[in-house]
Amino acid sequence: MTLAQLRGREGARVRRVYREFAHKFGVPWNGREYDPEDFNNSNEINKALSAANICLYGLAHSVIAALGLSPGLGFIHTGHERSFVYDLADLYKAEISIPISFQTVAETPSDIESAVRHKMRDCFYSTKVLRRMVADIYTILSENEEETSVEVDVLKLWDNKQGEVDSGKQYSCDEEDIK
Repeated sequence: MTLAQLRGREGARVRRVYREFAHKFGVPWNGREYDPEDFNNSNEINKALSAANICLYGLAHSVIAALGLSPGLGFIHTGHERSFVYDLADLYKAEISIPISFQTVAETPSDIESAVRHKMRDCFYSTKVLRRMVADIYTILSENEEETSVEVDVLKLWDNKQGEVDSGKQYSCDEEDIK
């Protein structure tokens, strides 16, 4: 398939996912319509989707930057400083941001954006999506499946004399070293 054909299939799949969750939660759906310059000039479901996607983009951007990669290195999205962010986030929208958005709108909270952000945070934790993003990035960028095994629990600090050192440890000898 060509890239254009893949994009067409992906677009059709995402439109189907929107329809399915609209039906499941009883939320009216007339398509994805929003003005990025005017968040409040939108209906509740489009506000919820925008808020959820922003959360997802933020997490994707953080993972990409933490791995030392370029957020602009896109495969499907191109020509934008966050192309890779959009590519990575798209892997999780149908599972995370779309259902959370429709569910939240169905619950009719007084503050839709806040409710969506809280649900996204809880979902990020419960689904361990941050770890999955790291593993997926390694899979995407790897030539060989054997190279995709990654330990993501390791957190180190950089010391200009010692190189990597353990995190979560107090290295100061006394309070004067802090000053």
